[in-house]
Amino acid sequence: MRHRLSRLGHAASRTAAPLGALTGVGAAFAYVAAVDPGRPGHYPVCPFLSALGLYCPACGGLRSAHAVAHGDLPAALGANAAAVLLFAAFAAFWVHWFAAAVRGVGYTFPVRLTAWHGWVAGALLLAFTVVRNTPVGAALAP
Repeated sequence: MRHRLSRLGHAASRTAAPLGALTGVGAAFAYVAAVDPGRPGHYPVCPFLSALGLYCPACGGLRSAHAVAHGDLPAALGANAAAVLLFAAFAAFWVHWFAAAVRGVGYTFPVRLTAWHGWVAGALLLAFTVVRNTPVGAALAP
């Protein structure tokens, strides 16, 4: 019995970090789900949009999170498709992290990230930003 309790204690300590991260992200999503970002006065205005009149890569991200929290995927994609992809990537990363913690194996990210990956991600976000601010990419604008 003592050995089983010891194993449970170790499992709890191994899963503390992924569960803590999930709690933080879940609390943020719960707040955004409860407080509609589409209604003015609840969130600060995007400084990029205010200063330049252009949509930044994150513009519409809160509305996208609100739609995801309410199960409205088409609205989420319409508000910010890049944010939806990042939400999905986080979910996949978290499941992998949590599964590794439960199994008791050291966590290693499934892909070895290099500087090249960062440059590609930056280029894709830049392209997304440029396209969503043109008439061709009007469907990507929030």
